[in-house]
Amino acid sequence: MPTNFYMFFVSALIPMVIGFIYYSEALFGKKWMKVNGFTKEQLESGNMVVILGVSYLMSVLLSFGLSGIVIHQGNVFQVMMPEVMEAGSAAETTFNEFMATYGDRHRGFGHGVLHGVLFTILIALPIISINALFEQRGWAYIGIHFGYWLLTTTAIGALLCGTLVY
Repeated sequence: MPTNFYMFFVSALIPMVIGFIYYSEALFGKKWMKVNGFTKEQLESGNMVVILGVSYLMSVLLSFGLSGIVIHQGNVFQVMMPEVMEAGSAAETTFNEFMATYGDRHRGFGHGVLHGVLFTILIALPIISINALFEQRGWAYIGIHFGYWLLTTTAIGALLCGTLVY
């Protein structure tokens, strides 16, 4: 577990900040409303406390999930569970030696960006597209959401990979 555990909660703010800007009327908000058939009145009638609260909780889950994708050393730790948790065990010694040699590899903002982009293309895009196809949405719908998630997961990946300390 990282010593700066709070970064999961900080990074969970990224989808909200990017969404506020991305889905504003100045950028893609009007187009997003049009492709969904929404009116301003419909959107304003929603319970924003619930919407933002649940969105933040889902963003925390997303941050936890992305950390396992952008930080490879955590996967080595998971493979060695539960023995690695035992003080003085061979697994703990092996893990500590591994981290001393390889712990700083692929640990930076750029690596997080790479995995954020890959995550969006290989996981988010297929999910968005499959849902859009069955909902009979157009390519504009897919493009708008793909762009948002590309920016969002890239920023989360960069922040977590560049700042989490194990």
